[in-house]
Amino acid sequence: MGGTIQLKYLLDTHIWLWSVSQPEKLSGKVRSILKDSSNELFISSISVWEFLVLLEKKRISIDNPLDDWLNSAILEANIIEIPIDREIAIESRRLNLPHQDPADRFIAATASIHSLTLITSDDKLAGSKELSILDNRI
Repeated sequence: MGGTIQLKYLLDTHIWLWSVSQPEKLSGKVRSILKDSSNELFISSISVWEFLVLLEKKRISIDNPLDDWLNSAILEANIIEIPIDREIAIESRRLNLPHQDPADRFIAATASIHSLTLITSDDKLAGSKELSILDNRI
């Protein structure tokens, strides 16, 4: 029996934010993946924290109240948020990554534990041999 193959992707924080506010920064392939309703899209809860830090530092701005913006960017976009748990915390320290950025380590561990393909433009994460990666720059 034929059917649609459902693929599962974890969006790195910048990919998630670009999908909401700067889709022109996404490759054609990534835009297609995000538009294809047969794909499952996820973010790590650490991405929400990174978003809040960027807001506090005024590196990004939003036009809507915070809760409305988050509901639109996550729930209405059919993105599933994966909370950080003990298994992800342990995996974040086990993974052999070229840097120690805690948020990137949690994102990578989330992709690893949940067998998700990570969509990123981050050089260091894109070069990981331990993760399934879709490089937005290609």
